[in-house]
Amino acid sequence: MKALTWHGKSDIRCESVPDPRIEHGRDAIIKVTACAICGSDLHIYDGIMPGMESGDVMGHETMGEVVEVGKDNTKLKVGDRVVVPFTISCGECFFCKRGYFSGCERSNPNREAATKLWGNSPAGLFGYSHILGGYAGGQAEYLRVPYADVGPIKVPDGLTDEQVLFLSDIFPTGFMAAEYCDIQPGETIAIWGCGPVGQMAIKSAFILGAERVIAIDTVPERLALARASGAITLDFMEEDIYERVLDLTHGRGADACIDAVGTEAESMASTDSMVDRVKTALYLGTDRPHVLRQAIHCCRNFGTVSIVGVYGGLLDKVPMGAAINRGLRFRMAQTPVQHYLPQLLDRIVNGEIDPSFVITHTARLEDGPDLYKTFRDKQDGCIKVVLKP
Repeated sequence: MKALTWHGKSDIRCESVPDPRIEHGRDAIIKVTACAICGSDLHIYDGIMPGMESGDVMGHETMGEVVEVGKDNTKLKVGDRVVVPFTISCGECFFCKRGYFSGCERSNPNREAATKLWGNSPAGLFGYSHILGGYAGGQAEYLRVPYADVGPIKVPDGLTDEQVLFLSDIFPTGFMAAEYCDIQPGETIAIWGCGPVGQMAIKSAFILGAERVIAIDTVPERLALARASGAITLDFMEEDIYERVLDLTHGRGADACIDAVGTEAESMASTDSMVDRVKTALYLGTDRPHVLRQAIHCCRNFGTVSIVGVYGGLLDKVPMGAAINRGLRFRMAQTPVQHYLPQLLDRIVNGEIDPSFVITHTARLEDGPDLYKTFRDKQDGCIKVVLKP
């Protein structure tokens, strides 16, 4: 089959790889009908995520048609159309039983490596390094889905691939980011990053009752899309974000702040972000947490900082003194996608949201390597890429 494979920093190739096969009784094989390039994939593309091996198949936003089912899987049948969560979860362990599917204790066969890095292991993920299981990803013609009686959700007739594909990751992630803010009527939510997850967080914040959303970015197309969703937009290259957020909230600060950027904050945004870039280049640091620092300062006393941008290691000069003395609450996670799928599918079916609004580019799998660069460099108005194998 054809698949997008990793061969080093900025080196993604479309090439032939072996077809997946059933390895365990609960597996399923799906024929991929749509997959997407995620902002998290760019951390791999840019060489930031450790644990990749040459030839690894990329991708964790995938849907398709079931073509084979393991002998112990009674949930799915051949012909079912499904969306596959990026988190691989057994459904039976301590965390899965409590709805914390991204903390699954069984799905990462390389949990020892993750434990050395983070103190314990999260769930295995599709297409996201051998630290998180070494699972082949879904930017391919076919995908093996472990624990397929727990993860995939069946898609009702009448919905397009584009409407439901993002249930695999960015819609649940953006929704969780907003839900973690515990939004009350009349509140103002500030969101850093207007990429696909940030756009979903904007929509979700309004769905959950926010009166105002302040969206922060510098890419014109992203800011325009945020305004179309009803957000007040700020360009961090043109304005002092701290001063503007305080001005918009009468000196109090936003009720909650969402970091939808993570480790790769723009290095020219401020002096501290330039220093972060130098430190990571010299291997004196692992992440660039400028956005997190700014979100802490812009949040009101006893507000919430919700973090869904990906960080991988140790963060330098995070103002914990401000957070502690002002009573801030932090919420963060890799999204337990399975927990959110039923309610978010209902919201799509009921017409509350059509997540396809973020799609700017649809192409063949063979075009994937070039579109990785287009997406990374924010060229051609690119906000979200969908690939059709």
